[in-house]
Amino acid sequence: MTIFWTAAIIVFLIIEGVTLGLTSIWFAVGSLAALIGTALGASIWLQVVLFIVFSLITLWFARPLFKKYINSRSQPTNADRAIGASGIVTETIDNLSGTGTVVLNGKQWMARSVTGTVIEEGSLVTVERIEGVKLMVYPSKAESSPDKEEAGAGTVN
Repeated sequence: MTIFWTAAIIVFLIIEGVTLGLTSIWFAVGSLAALIGTALGASIWLQVVLFIVFSLITLWFARPLFKKYINSRSQPTNADRAIGASGIVTETIDNLSGTGTVVLNGKQWMARSVTGTVIEEGSLVTVERIEGVKLMVYPSKAESSPDKEEAGAGTVN
């Protein structure tokens, strides 16, 4: 079993080195505990229990600490604020021709229609989600109201 646990440690460390995402280091620690158990003469079932217990303990306690410090360099963005917000179409949105822009909070975004329908310039749209640098939008409910069209007719430049 010494060879087995040593090989397990090596394999888990190689996987950890390749993935760079704290995916298997916990199992390497569990394998080390089982290897120490083997050296002390523990039976196979006890080695397996040591492997499982130490892997879970390491995962449970150390993972949140490591994730906190490893991911501390990521910068949150305000892009999620765009979801559910309304914008104005400044270039007709046509998924087939790959055109369409929307102004949202003073910023111009590329946009595509969620429904696949053409959305004309000047229409009011709502953002459903963001895919890469494109807003996925659908026509706002207020846009189809006749009162909205009459009220907005004098304000278009």
